[in-house]
Amino acid sequence: MTKAIFLDRDGTLIYEKPGVYLSDPKQLRLYKSTKPALALLSKSGFKLFIVSNQSGIGRGYFTEKEVNAVHAHLKTLLKPARIEEIVFCPHAPDEHCACRKPLPKMGLDLIKKYHIDAAHSYMIGDKKADVEFGKALGCKTVLVTTANGKHHLQKYPALRPDKIATNLLNAAKFIVKDSL
Repeated sequence: MTKAIFLDRDGTLIYEKPGVYLSDPKQLRLYKSTKPALALLSKSGFKLFIVSNQSGIGRGYFTEKEVNAVHAHLKTLLKPARIEEIVFCPHAPDEHCACRKPLPKMGLDLIKKYHIDAAHSYMIGDKKADVEFGKALGCKTVLVTTANGKHHLQKYPALRPDKIATNLLNAAKFIVKDSL
């Protein structure tokens, strides 16, 4: 079975501006820790997946085609790391779909498709929904304090990720040690 890292996109891999919905690949900016973190995780035998809510589609701010262009550019920027697949929920929160994080559908579909061992896999994100998503999959969870992480720790005192990390590279270092 495959061990995997499920990664949130905005605020985890790339900079997120509050209230700004990324639809232009030229505006995409990686955190400095992103590429070294993904290299370390790949070298340690983890398959990498991006799992993201993209409610800007459902809200009419941009199209699925524009999101796919952002993702194509993101995959280029992340090389030589290999992202196995990027999945996203295109629905607005009020649509009450089955795929919006923290609901586990996107992750469960990836687990089935790639024969992923959830118990030996991890979810990394910067929001409460990411932690809940990972726990629903049966993964260990890491909350990064980039973007929304610090705020979510204060806002949701009952939030209990398996690890809190200052950035993606520190999350990756924890995961490599933890998975030995």
